[in-house]
Amino acid sequence: MSATSLIFSPALMISLLAAPSAPKAGASSSASPQAAQLQMAERLVGPALTEGHAWARLTELTDTIGPRLSGSESAEAAVQWALRSFKADGVKAWTEPVKVPHWIRGEEHGELLASERFRGKSLQIMALGGSAPTPPEGITAEVVEVSSLEELAALGDRVKGRVVLFSHDMKVPEDYGKFAGLRGRGPSAAAKAGAVGVLVRSLATASLSTPHTGATGFAEGIKPIPSASVTVEDALLLHRLLASGGPVRVRLVLGCKELPEADSFNVVAEVKGREKPEEIVLIGAHLDSWDVGSGAHDDGAGVVMVMEAARLIARQKPAPRRTVRVVLFMNEENGLRGAKAYADAHAAELPRHVAALEMDSGGGRPLGVQLRAGEGGSELVRPWLAPLTALGAATLLSSEAGGADLSPLVPAQVPMFSVRTDASRYFDYHHTHADTLDKVEPEALAQSTAAVAWMTYAMAEMPSLLVRPAAPSKAPSLVAPPSQVHPTAPAAPVVGAPKTPGP
Repeated sequence: MSATSLIFSPALMISLLAAPSAPKAGASSSASPQAAQLQMAERLVGPALTEGHAWARLTELTDTIGPRLSGSESAEAAVQWALRSFKADGVKAWTEPVKVPHWIRGEEHGELLASERFRGKSLQIMALGGSAPTPPEGITAEVVEVSSLEELAALGDRVKGRVVLFSHDMKVPEDYGKFAGLRGRGPSAAAKAGAVGVLVRSLATASLSTPHTGATGFAEGIKPIPSASVTVEDALLLHRLLASGGPVRVRLVLGCKELPEADSFNVVAEVKGREKPEEIVLIGAHLDSWDVGSGAHDDGAGVVMVMEAARLIARQKPAPRRTVRVVLFMNEENGLRGAKAYADAHAAELPRHVAALEMDSGGGRPLGVQLRAGEGGSELVRPWLAPLTALGAATLLSSEAGGADLSPLVPAQVPMFSVRTDASRYFDYHHTHADTLDKVEPEALAQSTAAVAWMTYAMAEMPSLLVRPAAPSKAPSLVAPPSQVHPTAPAAPVVGAPKTPGP
């Protein structure tokens, strides 16, 4: 579908925007608050739904630049693309320096070695970000299977010299937070126990022999070992062979390299507020992606949503009360360096960050709005939800807003908001070669873009500020839990929220 074909039905637009008493643009400033909201909704939500600009921009990012792992030439090409795009939109933008890791994947090959019980076969694997390489000839070892870090610890010396297979039974998006620790912390724990390599069943809700990569980390003093994801199908095969008795041996070849850290950038853009420009509403997404696929859902969709919100808001005269600041973070996937650099560089003004949003759960349709704020936040936000009714997103959800790149802002008690998207198929493609433009639905992307634009304007225009949430009892991890990175857990509507129409 072309960008210019993204025209929504007149019935949808009328149900979304029409109000008998709503004045047209340029009408008297004495219009009621509700009428003024509908007037602005027509100027923000309408173009987001009908112009196809977000889809066209996502096409540019994914099809012409492609995968954007930190430290790569394509990541730096994405920085320049973002600057050019903001300039074309008439939005002031600049870069801020970030030092990022520079890890290269290289060759990857896995093999189940034949035995008296079964034939050998190739294994579909993908190195985890941060993995060590194997020797050129690879490593060959018996496999031992565990389904938790506790099971690993209980094996004791039986781990030494083995390849540890971390198994799990992820089936739905809500399982991601339960099992992501096996990928993130499992290889380090296995290395400490004496393993020579690790295989992790891919964190996936669907698989057609598709391995899913992702970051892993090794604790200080632990020598990294070769670590890779393996497809759901091959993980289940290894599980069955191990359960039937007798040894199972594999050979792994990984050509990863950890190069010296590279110079990179966050891209920052602003639309200055008319009355309180010192108060900042931050909207962000991460510009980097893994080095496979083209990062369409993760996080190209989030990037174009926040860029489009800025473009549309910048066209409005007058501007909203407060400044809208867009941050395209670098290095979310394997380090959060951009998030940390932003928080450090702007530490003095974090008390003036009055709301922050991160979009990093794909380009699905909008389901509702999430908050993380002090007492009374729901009452402030609820009157601004009406323009999202026809999108099915005018519901205030009970789950909290957050995100990995926002985690360094938590100690500063910055209120957070988010548009939750439908992520029911997000983990079919997440961190794979299949995360490409064709997996994003243009209409769903346009709908979530419209919701982001409107909620950003609302936060920048509301007469009152959200109360800051309570300070955390302890400093948050700078690697946010996956449930915050991808908030897919079921969320019940807040009592009294506007009813969301059915599909």
